[in-house]
Amino acid sequence: MARDKIQIQLPTIESSDSAGVQVITPQTVTIANGITLEKAMECMNNTLFIIVSNTASSDSTLTLKKGDKFPNSMLGDLTITIGKTSITAIQIQDPARFINANCDIEIDFGAGFAGTIYAIGKKVGL
Repeated sequence: MARDKIQIQLPTIESSDSAGVQVITPQTVTIANGITLEKAMECMNNTLFIIVSNTASSDSTLTLKKGDKFPNSMLGDLTITIGKTSITAIQIQDPARFINANCDIEIDFGAGFAGTIYAIGKKVGL
């Protein structure tokens, strides 16, 4: 399947400011395509958040697919329930579980999902 691609949005911290600022651009989800979160390893551990807005009138699921790059992928896929008409923030504590050889994370959606997705994090080295 040809997955839709999104990038981690990395808020910029200005030297004159102590807050990161970023205008967020959500991606509309096409269930049949799924999502590829590109270059997920550019984000520091514990700072990767995936934000999902489910506008459907029923609960659905989001599945983070197991990766193929690191040994902890043996833990397998992780399926999370996304409530109806809600916004859900998912913090990825250890993204290595889901990282593929090209450093991307693949995400699938259950039947009935409708909405958007985006990812934010802090760039490695900041």
